[in-house]
Amino acid sequence: MRQRFIPTALLCALALSAAPPGYHVIRKTQLGGEGFWDYLTADSVGRRLYVSHGTHVMVVDLDTDKVVGDIPDTQGVHGIAVADDLGRGFVSNGRTNNVTIFDLKTLKEIGRVDTGTNPDCIQYDPATKRVFAFNGRSGSATVIDAATGKVLSTIALGGKPEFAQADGAGRIYDNLEDKSEVVEIDSREMKVLHTWPLAPCEGPSGMAIDAAHHRLFVGCENKMMAVVDTASGKVVATPPTGAGVDGNGFDPDPGYGFSANGRDGTVTVVGETAPGKFDVVETVTTERGARTMTVDTKTHNIYLPTAEFGPAPAPTADNPRPRPTIVKDSFTLVVVGR
Repeated sequence: MRQRFIPTALLCALALSAAPPGYHVIRKTQLGGEGFWDYLTADSVGRRLYVSHGTHVMVVDLDTDKVVGDIPDTQGVHGIAVADDLGRGFVSNGRTNNVTIFDLKTLKEIGRVDTGTNPDCIQYDPATKRVFAFNGRSGSATVIDAATGKVLSTIALGGKPEFAQADGAGRIYDNLEDKSEVVEIDSREMKVLHTWPLAPCEGPSGMAIDAAHHRLFVGCENKMMAVVDTASGKVVATPPTGAGVDGNGFDPDPGYGFSANGRDGTVTVVGETAPGKFDVVETVTTERGARTMTVDTKTHNIYLPTAEFGPAPAPTADNPRPRPTIVKDSFTLVVVGR
């Protein structure tokens, strides 16, 4: 009898279509404290989780979920970048317009670097050993030598930057939230190479990367994920997501992209169900407010911070849409796995 060979891509597609992957909330850990949060970063090598929390960064052991340290005085913290090869971490401080450099072992501050206005996302580029701090109000990126802490350049981006990713090979990609575009940056030359439209995606925020297959997974305000081919700059798929995304993730094994949908309290799981075809393979119930995420690529668990919300203050002329209050000590880490 003639033996038939089935292509690997088709086998993967059949596996994806056969059954949902089975993601679910496996535990919740109460971290406590007060204040809002933004991004969090899993250091899968150093086994630590860095969680932004208003004016400081909480440091959690990835293997025990225990708080093992704190990085204080990071006013208006947005993001944390980790350079394991240099033993350094970097925190973007939105209120004070600077970046805190800290020692990964001791968590002690090494120094501070001035940036543009309201540094938001921050990314370490291992190809150049540079840190890119994306300044939300300046529409720019401050480039910092990670080893010395010196500012090397400021790159004008042409719009309001949101989340970014490095591909490890000399390219940085960043969402322009107000333009619904992605910029491609040459990290060696420190200049913008291309600006790509994301239509029909609107209001891009979160971004994850599959560097091996040249894909970006972009979270869009209008409830879709834009899958972008970084070789061509084209949007190749727009699978639907929930509402309120602010963070995306990617796990190279088994190759899923994730969207954290804070208003719906869900995570959308997207897989490549056929070559070049991306579909929702599962929707996971999490918690309302769980809008940012990070993935531990060792355990393949997804971490999402959230809290319980109280009533919002009365609107004022300066703040017509005030945030709701947060119930004291309700800050919680939701862990999703399989």
